[in-house]
Amino acid sequence: MKKICLCCLALICLTNLFAQETVNYKEKMPYKTWVKMAPKLNDEFFKTDEAIRIGDNVLLYQQTTGGWPKNIYMPAELTQQELEDVLASKDEVNESTIDNDATSTEIQYLSRLYLATHIEKYKDGALDGIRYILKAQYPNGGWPQFWPRPKGYYTHITYNDNAMVNVMELLREVYEKKEPYTYVPDSICDRARAAFDKGVECILKTQVVLNGKPTVWCAQHDEHTLAPAKARAYELPSLSGQESDEIVILLMSLPNPSQEVITCIENAIEWFKASKIEGLKKEFFTNDEGKKDYRMVACTDCPPLWARFYTLENNQPFFSDRDGVKKFNISEIGYERRNGYSWYNSDGLKVFKKYEQWKKKNKIQ
Repeated sequence: MKKICLCCLALICLTNLFAQETVNYKEKMPYKTWVKMAPKLNDEFFKTDEAIRIGDNVLLYQQTTGGWPKNIYMPAELTQQELEDVLASKDEVNESTIDNDATSTEIQYLSRLYLATHIEKYKDGALDGIRYILKAQYPNGGWPQFWPRPKGYYTHITYNDNAMVNVMELLREVYEKKEPYTYVPDSICDRARAAFDKGVECILKTQVVLNGKPTVWCAQHDEHTLAPAKARAYELPSLSGQESDEIVILLMSLPNPSQEVITCIENAIEWFKASKIEGLKKEFFTNDEGKKDYRMVACTDCPPLWARFYTLENNQPFFSDRDGVKKFNISEIGYERRNGYSWYNSDGLKVFKKYEQWKKKNKIQ
């Protein structure tokens, strides 16, 4: 009876997550569905056969590096040919990555499954994943987007899409032995703590100085020189009004911050205040081709925005198409990139709120 109840609970849990009656969640779905779904599963789900089935898929996709490729929907049921293809790709180590929440999502899932089932293979898989993250870190404290991929922008220290911040937060949970990482050996916890501290040092060293003033960060930095670096054609060296948000919030979460950390935070906050864009908002419309589009229009009493990218020369917001040419009005880039990328955000407001809490907590005037 208990097993039947748990299976029913698993089905209810997954049905509620997807809220879809006509689509079987075991069919292939967008990867983002997996990374959003996995952390929301409740503890009871991990006691079910269905949780084990998905866990076996997670282990199947784990590469010989200990890491995982990105953009995989783990709950999908595989055909025999797909199963053979996945097994054959385990040695394609250049696909192992921390991008798009890959590897960190799988480590968390396997850890929760191990705590619920005490099946050793899930613990071993999670520990191999943690070791992968530790091995992937550069001596300067940064993490590349892919490792051990030897070339391309993937080797840059990657703050883009919060890749480095995500793995640092995971490592902190590991060394603090927060659930579901209570099982992790002390030797790995010690390595995780050292890696986290080196990550903080890297963040401090990569804060971009503009005209003699420390500001924020680029979405990626050269792994050798630490200078702001280019990624895809439209991701040019710049100051990031998006990735810098979570970096500052991570720094503000540090207990007993050093004077160097405090100064770094204060300088970043000054940049956020100076770089906010006021009196502008998105206005959606249907273009001449019948497609949903947007333009930026003047407004009053609207919240401030921050651009995704600011120039390194004079801190001016800019945009770019796949040709890599800087434009200074979003209407000057094509429909595909304008609507296929996040160019504005309001997350600086979250930074300001956290900053006030941080000042009060640390008694900073």
